Amino acid sequence: MIEQNYRNVMRRIAAASLRAGVSAGEVELVAVSKGRSVEEIAEALRAGITDIGENRVQEAVLKYNSIPNMQCPIRPKWHMVGHLQTNKARDAVRIFDLIHSVDSLRLAEEIDRQAARSGKVQDILIEVKTSPEDSKYGIGPDELPLLIEGINALGNIRLQGLMTVAPAVDHPEKARPYFKMLKELFDFANTRLPIDRRLSTLSMGMTDDFEVAIEEGSTMVRLGRCLFT
Repeated sequence: MIEQNYRNVMRRIAAASLRAGVSAGEVELVAVSKGRSVEEIAEALRAGITDIGENRVQEAVLKYNSIPNMQCPIRPKWHMVGHLQTNKARDAVRIFDLIHSVDSLRLAEEIDRQAARSGKVQDILIEVKTSPEDSKYGIGPDELPLLIEGINALGNIRLQGLMTVAPAVDHPEKARPYFKMLKELFDFANTRLPIDRRLSTLSMGMTDDFEVAIEEGSTMVRLGRCLFT
Protein backbone atom coordinates (compact mmCIF):
# COMPACT_ATOMS: atom_id res chain seq x y z
CA MET A 1 0.00 0.00 0.00
CA ILE A 2 2.73 2.51 0.94
CA GLU A 3 4.70 1.69 -2.21
CA GLN A 4 1.66 2.32 -4.42
CA ASN A 5 0.84 5.53 -2.55
CA TYR A 6 4.44 6.67 -3.00
CA ARG A 7 4.30 6.06 -6.75
CA ASN A 8 1.04 7.99 -7.02
CA VAL A 9 2.45 10.90 -5.01
CA MET A 10 5.59 11.03 -7.14
CA ARG A 11 3.45 11.23 -10.28
CA ARG A 12 1.54 14.14 -8.75
CA ILE A 13 4.79 15.86 -7.76
CA ALA A 14 6.11 15.43 -11.30
CA ALA A 15 2.93 16.91 -12.79
CA ALA A 16 2.96 19.88 -10.41
CA SER A 17 6.67 20.43 -11.08
CA LEU A 18 5.98 20.51 -14.82
CA ARG A 19 3.35 23.18 -14.29
CA ALA A 20 5.84 25.14 -12.19
CA GLY A 21 8.53 24.83 -14.86
CA VAL A 22 10.98 22.87 -12.71
CA SER A 23 12.29 19.34 -12.67
CA ALA A 24 10.51 16.86 -10.39
CA GLY A 25 13.94 16.07 -8.99
CA GLU A 26 14.13 19.57 -7.56
CA VAL A 27 11.28 18.84 -5.11
CA GLU A 28 12.18 16.73 -2.09
CA LEU A 29 9.61 14.51 -0.41
CA VAL A 30 9.58 14.17 3.38
CA ALA A 31 7.35 11.34 4.61
CA VAL A 32 5.83 12.51 7.90
CA SER A 33 5.49 9.46 10.13
CA LYS A 34 3.75 11.01 13.14
CA GLY A 35 1.73 8.25 14.81
CA ARG A 36 3.05 5.60 12.41
CA SER A 37 4.86 2.45 13.48
CA VAL A 38 8.49 1.58 12.94
CA GLU A 39 7.28 -1.19 10.64
CA GLU A 40 5.46 1.35 8.47
CA ILE A 41 8.55 3.53 8.30
CA ALA A 42 10.63 0.52 7.27
CA GLU A 43 8.08 -0.27 4.56
CA ALA A 44 8.32 3.32 3.33
CA LEU A 45 12.12 3.11 3.14
CA ARG A 46 11.92 -0.14 1.22
CA ALA A 47 9.53 1.55 -1.21
CA GLY A 48 12.18 4.16 -2.01
CA ILE A 49 11.45 6.98 0.42
CA THR A 50 14.64 8.49 1.82
CA ASP A 51 13.48 11.27 4.17
CA ILE A 52 11.40 10.83 7.32
CA GLY A 53 9.74 13.66 9.24
CA GLU A 54 8.58 13.64 12.84
CA ASN A 55 6.57 16.14 14.87
CA ARG A 56 7.70 15.19 18.36
CA VAL A 57 11.24 14.62 19.57
CA GLN A 58 10.37 11.86 22.04
CA GLU A 59 8.54 9.79 19.41
CA ALA A 60 11.33 10.41 16.91
CA VAL A 61 14.04 9.19 19.30
CA LEU A 62 12.27 5.86 19.77
CA LYS A 63 11.91 5.35 16.02
CA TYR A 64 15.43 6.55 15.28
CA ASN A 65 16.84 3.99 17.69
CA SER A 66 14.65 1.19 16.29
CA ILE A 67 15.12 1.66 12.55
CA PRO A 68 18.67 0.17 12.44
CA ASN A 69 17.15 -3.16 13.52
CA MET A 70 14.57 -3.23 10.71
CA GLN A 71 16.84 -4.30 7.83
CA CYS A 72 16.15 -1.12 5.87
CA PRO A 73 18.06 -0.49 2.65
CA ILE A 74 19.31 2.96 3.72
CA ARG A 75 19.75 5.23 6.69
CA PRO A 76 17.01 7.81 6.25
CA LYS A 77 17.51 11.53 6.55
CA TRP A 78 15.53 12.68 9.61
CA HIS A 79 13.53 15.91 9.69
CA MET A 80 12.04 17.70 12.68
CA VAL A 81 8.86 19.23 11.26
CA GLY A 82 6.89 20.00 14.44
CA HIS A 83 7.24 22.74 17.03
CA LEU A 84 10.51 22.41 18.95
CA GLN A 85 10.93 23.49 22.57
CA THR A 86 14.33 24.65 23.74
CA ASN A 87 14.53 21.89 26.36
CA LYS A 88 14.33 19.30 23.56
CA ALA A 89 17.12 20.84 21.51
CA ARG A 90 19.82 18.44 22.71
CA ASP A 91 17.98 15.33 21.50
CA ALA A 92 16.88 17.12 18.34
CA VAL A 93 20.45 17.96 17.42
CA ARG A 94 21.50 14.39 18.10
CA ILE A 95 19.11 12.76 15.65
CA PHE A 96 17.80 15.25 13.11
CA ASP A 97 19.56 16.15 9.88
CA LEU A 98 17.27 19.14 9.28
CA ILE A 99 15.17 21.06 11.80
CA HIS A 100 12.33 22.87 9.98
CA SER A 101 10.77 24.74 12.88
CA VAL A 102 13.18 27.32 14.28
CA ASP A 103 11.04 30.29 15.24
CA SER A 104 13.13 32.39 17.63
CA LEU A 105 16.71 33.46 18.21
CA ARG A 106 16.54 31.90 21.68
CA LEU A 107 15.81 28.49 20.16
CA ALA A 108 18.48 28.97 17.51
CA GLU A 109 21.06 29.83 20.16
CA GLU A 110 20.21 26.69 22.14
CA ILE A 111 20.48 24.54 19.00
CA ASP A 112 23.82 26.20 18.29
CA ARG A 113 25.08 25.41 21.81
CA GLN A 114 24.02 21.79 21.59
CA ALA A 115 25.49 21.42 18.11
CA ALA A 116 28.80 22.85 19.29
CA ARG A 117 28.90 20.32 22.13
CA SER A 118 28.30 17.53 19.62
CA GLY A 119 30.87 18.80 17.14
CA LYS A 120 28.12 19.27 14.55
CA VAL A 121 26.89 22.01 12.26
CA GLN A 122 23.10 21.73 12.42
CA ASP A 123 21.05 22.45 9.29
CA ILE A 124 17.87 24.40 10.02
CA LEU A 125 14.95 26.23 8.46
CA ILE A 126 13.14 29.23 9.89
CA GLU A 127 9.42 28.70 10.38
CA VAL A 128 7.44 31.74 9.25
CA LYS A 129 3.85 32.30 10.31
CA THR A 130 2.08 33.28 7.10
CA SER A 131 -1.38 32.45 8.47
CA PRO A 132 -3.40 34.53 10.96
CA GLU A 133 -4.45 31.39 12.86
CA ASP A 134 -3.52 31.54 16.55
CA SER A 135 -2.72 27.82 16.54
CA LYS A 136 0.15 28.24 14.06
CA TYR A 137 3.76 28.64 15.16
CA GLY A 138 6.44 30.71 13.49
CA ILE A 139 7.84 34.22 13.43
CA GLY A 140 6.03 37.07 11.76
CA PRO A 141 7.24 38.10 8.31
CA ASP A 142 8.44 41.46 9.64
CA GLU A 143 10.72 39.69 12.11
CA LEU A 144 12.44 37.54 9.51
CA PRO A 145 15.37 39.81 8.53
CA LEU A 146 16.55 40.24 12.12
CA LEU A 147 16.27 36.52 12.85
CA ILE A 148 18.25 35.64 9.72
CA GLU A 149 20.94 38.09 10.80
CA GLY A 150 21.08 36.64 14.29
CA ILE A 151 21.22 33.03 13.09
CA ASN A 152 23.94 33.77 10.57
CA ALA A 153 26.12 35.05 13.41
CA LEU A 154 26.06 31.60 15.07
CA GLY A 155 28.89 29.20 14.34
CA ASN A 156 27.23 25.77 14.56
CA ILE A 157 24.03 26.41 12.62
CA ARG A 158 23.62 26.44 8.87
CA LEU A 159 20.47 28.23 7.71
CA GLN A 160 19.13 26.46 4.63
CA GLY A 161 15.79 28.16 4.04
CA LEU A 162 12.24 28.81 5.21
CA MET A 163 9.19 26.75 6.17
CA THR A 164 5.50 27.49 6.66
CA VAL A 165 2.27 25.67 7.46
CA ALA A 166 -0.74 26.96 5.54
CA PRO A 167 -4.11 27.12 7.31
CA ALA A 168 -6.58 24.29 6.91
CA VAL A 169 -8.80 25.18 3.97
CA ASP A 170 -11.63 23.48 2.08
CA HIS A 171 -9.88 23.86 -1.28
CA PRO A 172 -6.14 23.82 -2.07
CA GLU A 173 -6.38 27.06 -4.07
CA LYS A 174 -7.19 28.92 -0.87
CA ALA A 175 -3.73 28.01 0.46
CA ARG A 176 -1.96 29.61 -2.52
CA PRO A 177 -1.60 33.14 -1.04
CA TYR A 178 0.28 31.78 1.96
CA PHE A 179 2.75 29.90 -0.21
CA LYS A 180 3.14 32.92 -2.48
CA MET A 181 3.92 35.05 0.57
CA LEU A 182 6.68 32.71 1.76
CA LYS A 183 8.21 32.56 -1.73
CA GLU A 184 8.31 36.35 -1.84
CA LEU A 185 10.00 36.45 1.59
CA PHE A 186 12.46 33.79 0.44
CA ASP A 187 13.36 35.71 -2.72
CA PHE A 188 13.66 39.01 -0.87
CA ALA A 189 15.92 37.46 1.78
CA ASN A 190 18.22 36.13 -0.91
CA THR A 191 18.62 39.59 -2.44
CA ARG A 192 20.14 40.72 0.86
CA LEU A 193 22.37 37.73 1.56
CA PRO A 194 25.88 37.06 0.21
CA ILE A 195 26.15 34.24 -2.30
CA ASP A 196 27.56 31.77 0.22
CA ARG A 197 24.66 32.42 2.62
CA ARG A 198 21.74 32.33 0.21
CA LEU A 199 18.75 30.16 1.04
CA SER A 200 18.05 27.06 -1.04
CA THR A 201 15.14 25.26 0.67
CA LEU A 202 11.50 26.27 0.71
CA SER A 203 9.56 23.75 2.81
CA MET A 204 5.85 24.17 2.18
CA GLY A 205 2.99 21.93 1.22
CA MET A 206 1.26 19.02 2.94
CA THR A 207 -1.18 16.31 1.86
CA ASP A 208 -4.10 18.64 1.09
CA ASP A 209 -2.16 21.40 -0.69
CA PHE A 210 1.27 20.22 -1.83
CA GLU A 211 0.60 20.56 -5.55
CA VAL A 212 -0.29 24.25 -5.15
CA ALA A 213 2.79 24.69 -2.97
CA ILE A 214 5.02 23.25 -5.70
CA GLU A 215 3.42 25.56 -8.25
CA GLU A 216 4.37 28.47 -5.99
CA GLY A 217 8.00 27.39 -5.62
CA SER A 218 8.20 24.76 -2.89
CA THR A 219 11.37 22.68 -2.98
CA MET A 220 10.32 20.35 -0.15
CA VAL A 221 6.90 18.90 0.69
CA ARG A 222 5.92 17.23 3.97
CA LEU A 223 3.43 14.43 3.36
CA GLY A 224 1.90 11.98 5.80
CA ARG A 225 -1.69 10.92 5.23
CA CYS A 226 -1.46 10.46 1.45
CA LEU A 227 1.51 8.10 1.89
CA PHE A 228 0.51 6.05 4.92
CA THR A 229 -3.26 5.56 4.37
